[in-house]
Amino acid sequence: MYTNELLDAYKKAKNYIQDKQVAHDLGLSRQKISAIRNGQRYLTENEALFLAREIGADTESVLVYLAADKAKTFEAQQAWANIAKKFSGLGLSGVSMACAGLAVMITSPLDPLQQCVLCILC
Repeated sequence: MYTNELLDAYKKAKNYIQDKQVAHDLGLSRQKISAIRNGQRYLTENEALFLAREIGADTESVLVYLAADKAKTFEAQQAWANIAKKFSGLGLSGVSMACAGLAVMITSPLDPLQQCVLCILC
């Protein structure tokens, strides 16, 4: 789960020991951080972007991996992971296309459209 890696990288960058310190910085409860770590809840895009900026990570990649974490099926998770790998070496234009695909998938509940976006991006 990429979210846990992101949280751990933030803890390391800030020299934090406990998740409650991260929770304080994000304005979250310790319980929500625990639920995020256990996969019961997810970081919001704003929370993930905050962490990415603080650790110097590529914000576009963080959003793609966040989408992979949120994917409900193993197949969807693998598709998002493949998208992230394919666009990691293409620069901003490739990542922008991946983010556009993410935006389409988030805003539209239509399964055929999701498949179309994944086919186009892959």
